[in-house]
Amino acid sequence: MTAPTIVFDLDGTLVDTAPDLVESLNHTIAVANLEPVTYDDLTHLVGQGARVMIARAFALRGAPLSDDELPALLDRFIEHYKANMPGQSRPFPGLIDALDRLTGAGFNLAVCTNKLEALALPLIEKLDMTHYFKAIAGGDTFAVRKPDPGHLTSTIERAGGNPRLAVMVGDSDNDILAARNAAIPSIAVPFGYSHEPIESLGADRLIRHFDELDAALIGELLGHR
Repeated sequence: MTAPTIVFDLDGTLVDTAPDLVESLNHTIAVANLEPVTYDDLTHLVGQGARVMIARAFALRGAPLSDDELPALLDRFIEHYKANMPGQSRPFPGLIDALDRLTGAGFNLAVCTNKLEALALPLIEKLDMTHYFKAIAGGDTFAVRKPDPGHLTSTIERAGGNPRLAVMVGDSDNDILAARNAAIPSIAVPFGYSHEPIESLGADRLIRHFDELDAALIGELLGHR
């Protein structure tokens, strides 16, 4: 029998990456003499990968940005972010215990993030978390990305799972929409970077701490299918 698969978003769900995202983004937009962004701006910027985050930062500052300028800015961001990884980024409280608990219960775990694969894979490796996951899919791993359901279902299949035996855990509308579009139960966490109240996203469950994520909760969600 195929083991159930639990799929996690990365930024704002598994790992608090906000300080390093802000630092690398400000390093990037400094070349255009833009005013630095702050943590409070982050929820309006993240969610669709570094390229979109840079474009949104320029828009936030009312600065023009041509398509021709974006590749060099993206390279600047990637170079700075990778060189300083993992920086201040850390797993959220209770996460490692939850991953141990879930793998011990026989679940397969995977990551589905809109972060570029070239940034997601080394970050997870440097935080010594790679061994927990059967698959790690970035925003450029497949032809689509969240909220497209194909990003989520393809990640599950890459992990050797079945989308009908899966649960998505995330902090934003991209995560919850991808799960809903794939007819997969979802769990929302409130400590991430959602620009909307997490209660408004329509997840099947909301947990306040990873101590609440256990086999009983997963079984309850899958049992309702």
